[in-house]
Amino acid sequence: MYWYKPFSKYILFTGGLLLLCTWYACKPEIKETGATLKYFDLKEFFKTDSVHLVKLNPNIKKTVTHNGESETKTVKIANWGQEFGLFTSSDINKPAWKDSYAVTENTDSLMYKAKFPELKTREIVIHKNNGKVTRLYILNNIHNLLYTTTEKLLYVPGEYYLIEKDQKVKVMSGNNYLIKGEF
Repeated sequence: MYWYKPFSKYILFTGGLLLLCTWYACKPEIKETGATLKYFDLKEFFKTDSVHLVKLNPNIKKTVTHNGESETKTVKIANWGQEFGLFTSSDINKPAWKDSYAVTENTDSLMYKAKFPELKTREIVIHKNNGKVTRLYILNNIHNLLYTTTEKLLYVPGEYYLIEKDQKVKVMSGNNYLIKGEF
């Protein structure tokens, strides 16, 4: 077993390195560290609104359109967090993106515009009245060699939400989706 002793140092070193990497990968998000967010907190906004909507449990007139064919139903949404998934996935508060958006602030609106073409979320416009969000618009765009997807998301609290998605895949026909939920 003379060959084992030199390797034991490498095994301990490698194990320690893996443990350190694992610890670093499990670091908490920005909000959990107490750091302030640079941009509007979409995740917290929709989390709060989802809790409010769960308590209200409203009937929603939901229309789903795919390539021009529509279907409308009145439904109860069981999971508002999932329903607002595309909105929350457009969150721009990632540490790597802290200087990636131009901010324009007016008395009644706040706009974030992407500075770099590779960013999925291209624009967020938030309209407010007395500090309360009255309208939220998000434009997402994904473009690569295989497909192009454009998402337009609109939320007017207490009135409706709209998800418009246009997808073009190379060598195939395009798909257009529209989801509208009216309170």
